[in-house]
Amino acid sequence: MTRNKLVMYLRWGLLALFVVLVSFAAYLHQVLGGAKAPSIHALCPFGGLESLYQVFTTGSFIGKIFAGTMTLFVITLVVAILFKRSFCGLICPFGGIQEFFAKLGQKIFNRKLIMPAKIDKPFRYFKYVVLVITVFYAWKTAGLWMAPYDPWSAYGHLSEGLERVWKDSPVGLIVLLITVLGSLFYDRFFCKYLCPMGALYGIIGKLSSFKVVRNETMCINCGKCSKGCPMNIDVQHSLKVTSAECINCQTCVLNCPKPGAIDSMEGKKIIRPFTLIVLVMIVFFGSIFAAQAAGIYNLTPTQLQKGESINYDEVKGYMSIKEAAESTKTDLKEFYIKFKIPANVPAETKMKEISKLTTGYDFDKAKESLQRQH
Repeated sequence: MTRNKLVMYLRWGLLALFVVLVSFAAYLHQVLGGAKAPSIHALCPFGGLESLYQVFTTGSFIGKIFAGTMTLFVITLVVAILFKRSFCGLICPFGGIQEFFAKLGQKIFNRKLIMPAKIDKPFRYFKYVVLVITVFYAWKTAGLWMAPYDPWSAYGHLSEGLERVWKDSPVGLIVLLITVLGSLFYDRFFCKYLCPMGALYGIIGKLSSFKVVRNETMCINCGKCSKGCPMNIDVQHSLKVTSAECINCQTCVLNCPKPGAIDSMEGKKIIRPFTLIVLVMIVFFGSIFAAQAAGIYNLTPTQLQKGESINYDEVKGYMSIKEAAESTKTDLKEFYIKFKIPANVPAETKMKEISKLTTGYDFDKAKESLQRQH
C-alpha cells in the first residue's frame, strides 16, 4: 500500500472516529441529561456564532450554549485562517457522514455522479443565504431558533426514536433525510448547498495564505485530482485552488500519481498531506486542551453551589420535576401548579418526558407562560 493510500485511510479513520465520538456523546446526553453530557448544539461550533450577539450585548449565552461552544467556534476560525476549511475536510463529523454515504453511493451506482453545472453553480450560493438568515434570527430571538430545522440536531436526537424526533423536529428530520439521500448521489451534498458554517469558513479561509497549487509542467493531465474532489472543484485546470468551496481534504494531492504535480503550500513552503493533518489536529485539539486547562472549556452547566438557585426559564428538560423544584427553590406542590403539571405525574419524571404521560403537555410553552408572567 502506498504512503498516499495510508494517509487517505488515516483521514477517513479520523472522520469515522469523530462521527462515533460525537454520536456517542449525543446518546449520553439523551440518557444522562445535559448536566452530565453536552447536547449536540453545545458540540457544534455554529452554536458559538448563534450566541455571539448575546455574548457581546448581555454577557450571557443562549440556551444550550456554553463557554466551551464559543471557544470551539473561535478555534475553528483560527483553523480556517491558518488552513482554510480544514475543519470541514478533516474533523467535521457531519461532513464525514456525508462522505461515507457518498462512498456507498459510488459503490451502488458504480460511478461518481456530478450535479449539472446549471443547477450546481447557483445552488452553491444558497448556503450563504442560510448563513445570513440563521445568524439574523438567532441574534434577533436570542435562541436556537434553527434547531427544529437543523439536520444535525435531528441526527443528535435519533436515539430518542424517530417518532420523538418527528414530533419535535419534522423539518430537521426531512432535511437530514434529504442530506443522506443527496449524499448517496452527490458527494458532500449539505456542505455544498446548505451548510452555514461551511459558508463562513469559506469566507474566512480567503484570509489564509494556505493553498493547493498545480505544477503545469509536471502535470500529466490524468484528471484524477478533479475526479476525486468531494466538492467537485476543477483542480486539473487550475494553477492555484482559490475556491471557497475547497475543504482542504487533500484528496486531490493524495490522488495525484505524479509527485510534485500538485502540492499544498503555506506561503512558499510545501506541506505534505500527513504533515497538514497532524498540524490541524495539533492546533484544534491542542487549543481545546489549553482551554480546558484554563477552565474556559465547559460544555455543560456548572453545578449550583449551596444557596444558589435558577430562574424558571433556566429549568432544563433533563431535570426531574423534583430537581427542577429544588433548583428554583420552589415548594414541590407550588412547582406543579406553576408548570401546570398534573398531580398524578411522579416527581422523578424528567421535565421533557411529562408529555409522554400527559397528552398535550408542552414543557416549552409552560416555561414561556411563566416568562410572560414575570
